Amino acid sequence: MHVERLFIYPIKSLGGIEVSEVIIETRGFRYDRRYMLVDEKGSFITQRDNHLMALFHSALVRDGIRVSFRGEALSDSVVIPYETDSGKIRQVQIWQDTCTAIEMSEDVNEYFSERLSQKCVLVYMPDSSNRMVDRQYAQYDEITSFADAFPILLIGSASLDDLNTRLPEHERLGWNRFRPNLVIKTEVPFEEDNWQTFKLGNAILQCVKPCARCVITTINQESAIAGKEPLKTLATYRTQNSKVMFGQNVLIKSYGEILRVGDELSFLSN
Repeated sequence: MHVERLFIYPIKSLGGIEVSEVIIETRGFRYDRRYMLVDEKGSFITQRDNHLMALFHSALVRDGIRVSFRGEALSDSVVIPYETDSGKIRQVQIWQDTCTAIEMSEDVNEYFSERLSQKCVLVYMPDSSNRMVDRQYAQYDEITSFADAFPILLIGSASLDDLNTRLPEHERLGWNRFRPNLVIKTEVPFEEDNWQTFKLGNAILQCVKPCARCVITTINQESAIAGKEPLKTLATYRTQNSKVMFGQNVLIKSYGEILRVGDELSFLSN
């Protein structure tokens, strides 16, 4: 088994970026979900609330993260710096957590507000803002970014292959519906359910809990239109405590390592 694909999502709930290698930091993959859109009250916004977020495309360029909107010319895009330490400081809400964040410029905020047809503000999580992982699963006071709950989401390739065999051919799905950070080439569907601590290259990671899936998986990332799949089918065989599970949430046990596509997986405990 080995790393098959790697993804980062610089702005929470916007389009992801596939990469060939990543640096693993304390919050997760470098540049992953350090930005987030919030409403006027400071509460986080995702595709659950506004399906149009699916239509933003992200790319890494020299000066930062280029964000464009489907159907618009590249000249209409905006470039967000990789990090910032200047701007208005404010408190923002993501699920039950309150975090300190930095507001981006009014021009950037208007860019998103106009395309989403709602007033919103883009905020950045600075290094000084520490959002803790759920203490029920944390082991050493681990922190995360603006991800839903954990630094890394892992899925085995055979799990998606298995799901697609159960879907009508015209409904078969790609990875953008599930927003993983890490895809491992596997042969057995859902074998990642049983993994604990493992090593990829020089990086040590640990699966701690299955990932409960939400309505975002039903949103077509090309059209922003929601349907019933894959939750309808997954609910028939992947339900646990009334929640649909697909993928594993992962904690980081070693930082500063470079993870590359092709890195082999080995288990440290099972």
